[in-house]
Amino acid sequence: MTLVEILVVLAIAAVVAGCRIGLLQHRTHAHRANNDKNNDASEKGRLLQSAPDPSDKKAAAEKTSPSTHVEIESMPDTFNWETTTPLKLRPFKPRYHITMGLQTDTPSNLIVIDRNYRDRVLSRHDILGSEPRTFGVLPSFNDSPVIVRDAVHELYTYLLRDYLPARYPSMFHTTESVFHNTVTGTHYPLMNHHDLDPLQTLKVIGETVEDDMFLLLQQDNPTPGSEGAGGEGGEHTAVAFVCCHPAGFDPSEKLGKLLKDVHGPVPAYEKIGPSMERYFARLEAGKPVKRVNWSVQTHGRLFAPTGNHVYEGDAVQVDEDINPNDANLRVELQTLTRVPGNTRAILFSFKTYLYPLTDIKTEGLGPQLADAIEGLKEGNAPGMWVYKGGVRWGKAVCEFLRS
Repeated sequence: MTLVEILVVLAIAAVVAGCRIGLLQHRTHAHRANNDKNNDASEKGRLLQSAPDPSDKKAAAEKTSPSTHVEIESMPDTFNWETTTPLKLRPFKPRYHITMGLQTDTPSNLIVIDRNYRDRVLSRHDILGSEPRTFGVLPSFNDSPVIVRDAVHELYTYLLRDYLPARYPSMFHTTESVFHNTVTGTHYPLMNHHDLDPLQTLKVIGETVEDDMFLLLQQDNPTPGSEGAGGEGGEHTAVAFVCCHPAGFDPSEKLGKLLKDVHGPVPAYEKIGPSMERYFARLEAGKPVKRVNWSVQTHGRLFAPTGNHVYEGDAVQVDEDINPNDANLRVELQTLTRVPGNTRAILFSFKTYLYPLTDIKTEGLGPQLADAIEGLKEGNAPGMWVYKGGVRWGKAVCEFLRS
């Protein structure tokens, strides 16, 4: 083969090799590009699955709303619940005016414990076991099947894990994931919310503290005709409760009702209803407020779902013949606070005090209470005289208090 022929063969070989290399490089780049495209699509799919839908307000809130830490001050080492006298509350005034009457308080005072604690919670255990209408929960709210369950869990966790052991360390403590009540000898798990039975959890709360509790959540959208009543969102609804000391109402009938309907029978509630809604919407965790409510009852029962109030259509016996020595001044110390957590649930709780009228008289306050009872007919809500039962027992009680 001549030199020229050899050079021609080598040139052809080089061209063929170059074509093969170019084809290989093209295939490699194409493969990498395809992989990158698939990886990008996979990554986008993963992000889309994990990111909340911007239109889903509840999902966005759950991702972005942090729990609020609330500082709780411990009771002094000298605190002894067995020797602690119940608060003496005397909120009556000569003329009754329905007002919000809210006073700021510290989160440490959410639960007030005194020497009646053991007897009260043991009695509540019996009531909860025999009266199913004393606790309840909505199955869903705002199209969410879990938000009410989560709200109950947040309350349970806050009370048993955070508040009670910190406020009353001589009575309550936790070990690992268990809550211990050293007064009653009971202990309960600090459950993961996925394992939570909300009804059982409400019973535990009801047997651990003597305060009655209602949880409220705000509607996503205002109800027709109520725009603006609840601030930016809708009105507030009672979604869960545990109530062993009702005064003249069946607590189970309040479940699922709007705040204004919960107070529907209360005379002149419309004077404060819209303000209450707006206040609820602005309430912050760790900034509770308190108010007091008083009435008179002719017996000594804490569980009194009937008899204490007079409702429209009730048969009324005017000026009943009663024994004032059996009658009591009944006072509720009520608290409003937002539960720390993501659901933004509002807690309305109240502790009930009973003071025999004989004690009020001994204190020299009989005439003042008599004036306040007759003052139920005056002020900005005169319907309170009938609603609170004064039309039945007012005459006999006032004569006793002034004697």
